[in-house]
Amino acid sequence: MTTTPAGQAAPIPEPGEIMAREMAEQPRVLQRILDEGLPAIREVAAEIGRRRPRFVLLTARGTSDNAALYAKYLIEVGLGVPAGLTSMSTASAYGARPDLTDVLSITVSQSGGSPDLVGYTEMAKAAGALTLAVTNVADSPVNRASELALDVLAGPEKALPATKSYTAELLTLYLLIDAVRGGDGSAAKGIAELAAAVLERRDEVVKLAERYRFASRLVITSRGYGYPTAREAALKVMETSYLPAHAFSGADLMHGPLAMVDNVSPVIAVASEGAGGRALEPVLDRLRERGADLVVVGSREHVAGASAGFTLPSGVAEQIVPILEILPLQQLAYEITMARGLNPDSPRALAKVTQTR
Repeated sequence: MTTTPAGQAAPIPEPGEIMAREMAEQPRVLQRILDEGLPAIREVAAEIGRRRPRFVLLTARGTSDNAALYAKYLIEVGLGVPAGLTSMSTASAYGARPDLTDVLSITVSQSGGSPDLVGYTEMAKAAGALTLAVTNVADSPVNRASELALDVLAGPEKALPATKSYTAELLTLYLLIDAVRGGDGSAAKGIAELAAAVLERRDEVVKLAERYRFASRLVITSRGYGYPTAREAALKVMETSYLPAHAFSGADLMHGPLAMVDNVSPVIAVASEGAGGRALEPVLDRLRERGADLVVVGSREHVAGASAGFTLPSGVAEQIVPILEILPLQQLAYEITMARGLNPDSPRALAKVTQTR
């Protein structure tokens, strides 16, 4: 039993207390990255610029895999360099040893301790890649296995569902890719204040959560930079409330899965300002035609045509807005879980560090 200095038993946290606290910490974490993390980010960016990689490989699991997918969009759109997500089993289970000369291999991980991530990083380095670890543990095994490393500065994360480490990864990756292309990160100025304002609108999220307390399934969709948000939102809902949540790119949803959507199907669409939101508009039209219970998280224009929604601040760069998009969806997963009488701090059968091959 944990004890206090006075020898008294430490109070047991109320269900959801840890996750709620860590969600609330996110504005401070984002500001810390801007205040303290930029020198290291720019140093790593300069080294990447000197090496001029011809391709980028991104390695991650779980929540960090969604952050890696976000980085893939940043790299291909912002740098014009092809990027891909690795299939680690090609190396661990099949023994593949590709030629990774002039490749940048980025491993993204909250803990930096998963053996499969360490193994792939070591293989990539031996195969000629420039290796970079982006983690929340400065001296993790993945950091030690990599040539370059960045700490996302989120601080210890105790709730099993990752929240603050995810948005910290997003901002760190954005600032890194922006610095590689010669940017100064100015588009991210003020992101902490915007995040705080979004998190303060919890009452709106509580009202939205009422729609899903007794739902049997949920579809979440988006396009472009919003697609990683849809995937992360689905993961958060499933791992906390056990509600089956299916994430689809809007383009993929139109190619078959749309058939499972009817007039009682709950659908959440992430549709912010920018090219991704515009690309999703035909999907939103089809969902409305099918009578879906459509909730939109995004721009005022897109929310206006939905059954309900959560409007995000306008004028935020499309590359930055995923940091804000996920916040009400983290809260939504939390509120659904609490409404179902479950504890989002410690979902069953989950662990922070996974061991797979």
